[in-house]
Amino acid sequence: MTKTIPTGYEPMTSIEAITSGLESVGYISTQQISTAVFLALGLRKPILIEGPAGVGKTDLAASLSRWLDVPLLRLQCYEGLDEGKALYEWKYGKQLLYTQLLKEKLNEVVGDEKSLESSLAKLGSFEDLFFSEQFLEARPLLTAMRQSAGSVLLVDEIDKSDEEFEAFLLEVLSDYQVTVPEIGTIKANVPPIVILTSNNVRELGDALKRRCLHLHIGFPDHKREQRIVQARVEGISEDLLNQMVGFVQSVRDMDIKKRPSIAETVDWAKTLLLLHANALDETFVRDTLNVLLKHESDIAAVSGDVPKLVREATSGKPAYPGQMAR
Repeated sequence: MTKTIPTGYEPMTSIEAITSGLESVGYISTQQISTAVFLALGLRKPILIEGPAGVGKTDLAASLSRWLDVPLLRLQCYEGLDEGKALYEWKYGKQLLYTQLLKEKLNEVVGDEKSLESSLAKLGSFEDLFFSEQFLEARPLLTAMRQSAGSVLLVDEIDKSDEEFEAFLLEVLSDYQVTVPEIGTIKANVPPIVILTSNNVRELGDALKRRCLHLHIGFPDHKREQRIVQARVEGISEDLLNQMVGFVQSVRDMDIKKRPSIAETVDWAKTLLLLHANALDETFVRDTLNVLLKHESDIAAVSGDVPKLVREATSGKPAYPGQMAR
């Protein structure tokens, strides 16, 4: 009879349970997102999440970690990232210190050995210690696979890494095991829930895409964004919340350099509360546009339309037709 290994994933009994669990830690999921998470666990596949910056890709991994109470291991990708930084390294400083100690104790180690061969054999018995567990520095990939109750492994912005690293990662995630030549093969007893994010800096390889479940997260519709803000900002009135989300959604439909992210909507809500705003007006909006928009050219582009945007937001009508399609 096969022994069941206890994990931290037991609460993930259904799509509905995942939606409810994520909401309990402040993440407002969708049917599509919760389904992808449920399938990732059942099929033991990573989730590759694509979409614009600031829509909650990274936050999904962090929220899963909080809800399930398992460690979150994050690997931030960048150009030039290699196996050593992602998987493991040897503690060279500690090895050097050990070498110095061995050198100082050389006479005691060799002892009464009479021949050169026997002395070398005695010293050779210490070589394996240099490449043992006590000198191994585990990085995120290896650390995630060594968690006894599971973990959430976030490989953030995989599109910023090189194609060579992408191929290496594919190999590791295919069997959830790694081989350390000096120690042997280390296999995950409980495979981590793996989430990869991409902002489409470069096109990812077909092999990686085939290995993963694909999930696209776009900007939320009006209702979901309201729920997200409500979950993270206490004390905001229903009227102000409706107006500010309507304003943000209209701004996203404009031709600007960087559309406001969900995090910036939340920050703007907190800002309006600090200013004791009860409703949107032109003065509040103009004074706080720098919280919502991060480029001066965007602020200039939106400023001219502030009267219209505020008027439409406070009337409950979309300022731009595209908002209705969200």
